[in-house]
Amino acid sequence: MSEQSRSHLYEYFPGNFVWSQSINSMIDMANWGASSMGEIDQVGRRLMHKQGDNEAWFSEWQALAEDQERKALAAAAANHQLTAGTNYLHAGTYHLYAERFIPPSERKFESYRRCMHCFEEGYKRRYPGIERVEVPYEGGKQLPALFMKAPGAGPKPTIVCFDGLDLCKEMSVLFIGVELANRGYNTLAIDGPGQGEALRLRDIPSRYDYEVPGTAAFDYVAGRADVDARRIGVMAFSLGGYYTPRIAAFEKRYAAAVAWGAHYDYHAVWVKRRAHMEAGGKNASSAMFQLPWVLGTPDMDSAMVKVKDFTLEGVADKVECPILIVHGEHDTIVPVEIAHQLDKAVTRSRKKTFKVFTIADGGSEHCHGDNRIVGSNYVADWVADNL
Repeated sequence: MSEQSRSHLYEYFPGNFVWSQSINSMIDMANWGASSMGEIDQVGRRLMHKQGDNEAWFSEWQALAEDQERKALAAAAANHQLTAGTNYLHAGTYHLYAERFIPPSERKFESYRRCMHCFEEGYKRRYPGIERVEVPYEGGKQLPALFMKAPGAGPKPTIVCFDGLDLCKEMSVLFIGVELANRGYNTLAIDGPGQGEALRLRDIPSRYDYEVPGTAAFDYVAGRADVDARRIGVMAFSLGGYYTPRIAAFEKRYAAAVAWGAHYDYHAVWVKRRAHMEAGGKNASSAMFQLPWVLGTPDMDSAMVKVKDFTLEGVADKVECPILIVHGEHDTIVPVEIAHQLDKAVTRSRKKTFKVFTIADGGSEHCHGDNRIVGSNYVADWVADNL
């Protein structure tokens, strides 16, 4: 097999990147007990001849999630609580991905409510170190979050983890929180503005000045008795590759930062992405409704205006704390050249690590979507070495 032919994400649905990427993400959650390849393949086979039919996608994953919920209830009734926890975690993943391509609507939000419920029931039984918390935010609002405690007594170093454009705290608390907890670190997985529950159920859109929620999250964790306030870091993935450097540049109390999938000029990314999608291209990870919804604008044209502020020009060089910039060599969504651009712009960090994952490393696609556990372990090891 040639290097070129091996340089792409595994496509369960050949020629349909966006569906295949979602399948891969669900498969990867099996590493943390939140999915099954066999279950996913059963649905995938039924969808094989319905590619592009997002209604069919929704119905099939919703049906699988409901089946897992029924199994969880039966297991709990038999006092098989660990089994019930597994079924609930699987159901949470499938409910979340069921609504992925459905435009904002009550149906979408109800699917996410069920996702949250199932994950929380699963955490109780499988990951009891996870607790739901609320982070005070501006204007009397609150940002929903999940706090995963590291084992042992006493204050622990802690990572604040924000999401990207289209995932949520229910996933990140597992794929990074578990790895960090195993190394003695707490995790606050938080849905910031424009993310997860904050967007879906609280109508809080994103903002370019992400140091505002970054500061709110820092203040919250620093006030906890189980957190070592001298050792708090921040990370975020995908679009979070913009959020993290922005937060670290202006909220100097963070002791380390991780840009998990780099960005520099997010407007420039969307100029190309929009043109690609409007021309019928399929190498995009989100639907056209996603950006306006996340930014709280009425349409794509106004979103493109608002996203012009999402740039790290004149910002990246203000990052002083140790920072990890990690990217995939064959990132289909955000070309690796953008990671090099961010790397060059971060000039004042006390310790900068720039890691590009190759095919040989594993996880060479967008945010390690082709092998997330490799990236999760690398990121957690870097945190353990630098915070």
